Amino acid sequence: MRNVPRILILTLVATLLAGCGDKRILEDLGFTQTTSYDLLPTGELDITLSIPLADPEAKSKRMILRTTSVSSKESRIKMAMQTHLNLVSGQLRNSIFGLTLSKEGIWNHIDTLIRDPSISPQVKVTVINGNAGELLRKDYKQQPRTGKYIDKMLQKEAEGQNVPKVTLYHFARDYYDDGIDPIAPVLKDIGDHIAIDGIGLFRDDRYMTKIEPKDALIFAFLRGRFKQGELSVDLSRETHSDKQMAMLSGLMSTRKVKVNLGRNGQTTVTFAIRITGSILEYIGPYNLSDHSDKKKLENQIASHIIDKSEVMVRMMQKHKVDSLGIGTHVRNRMSYKAWKSMNWNDDVYPKVRVLFDVSVKIKDYGKFR
Repeated sequence: MRNVPRILILTLVATLLAGCGDKRILEDLGFTQTTSYDLLPTGELDITLSIPLADPEAKSKRMILRTTSVSSKESRIKMAMQTHLNLVSGQLRNSIFGLTLSKEGIWNHIDTLIRDPSISPQVKVTVINGNAGELLRKDYKQQPRTGKYIDKMLQKEAEGQNVPKVTLYHFARDYYDDGIDPIAPVLKDIGDHIAIDGIGLFRDDRYMTKIEPKDALIFAFLRGRFKQGELSVDLSRETHSDKQMAMLSGLMSTRKVKVNLGRNGQTTVTFAIRITGSILEYIGPYNLSDHSDKKKLENQIASHIIDKSEVMVRMMQKHKVDSLGIGTHVRNRMSYKAWKSMNWNDDVYPKVRVLFDVSVKIKDYGKFR
């Protein structure tokens, strides 16, 4: 037995004990999968839990519990009185917050979840453009359980860089860091389906504004590096032509941030972004087999990304949300005393000059190219 790994022994013992014990123990547990939070006009919380049901005799695939309370922990006690199941949080996957509550601030609720040792720090944080409870309680006939539907959608969209993956860990990390503000995906109900509605930008823990879904990949370019994504670029306005568009896939992006602390007090930050990808579809006047035409298209796409980036950063500076973490790069270039003496978000950040150096490289433009 000395050569047998200890973990294998513990697993074997646990399996034997489970076989000898009550086989219905899993049927007695209510595994909370998704929790929604909304703010009522009275100031109380409207909280909903979605619990998958494994009982084949059950008419529904899930159980919905709903209550109002002052705190999330109080609501849990009230909900426990509504069911025969023992509520447990170890399988919690998503925490969704209504827009009204998000604008007031969600840190108290995030903090409660983080402090619970049974809840994973990998639980996803999402804003609902509307009422989160109504969305969670709704059944989408063409989709699986609503909680699972939300979880799978967020996972798939994060892989394509259309929304960031934001968990309790990510939100808390950015909340405590004084050089960056938290973000979160935004969803909304569109009738028979749920749709991505952009990326929510927070100042501290309060929702301020959002990035529109069509600009999500531009935001991803600015926020960091990635190895997967698709981008549709309409160049008609930039080139003053009737119709010119390009669809890029297999995108790979790298980002470097350079900070120049000017002697006159003007801080300049430059984003150097390098993008490579394949042309999946192109409509326009250029012949992509011609090197000079391909170079013109690369420059036009780069100019398009620069224009979009400038508008996006100006919008963030207007709302005083440092969602790109510009403050972390500025902080690393100065002393701790100098950083703490300034009011970054209110006074300095809105006046920072932000420049963009973007290059685009088209690797190929077809299967046989």
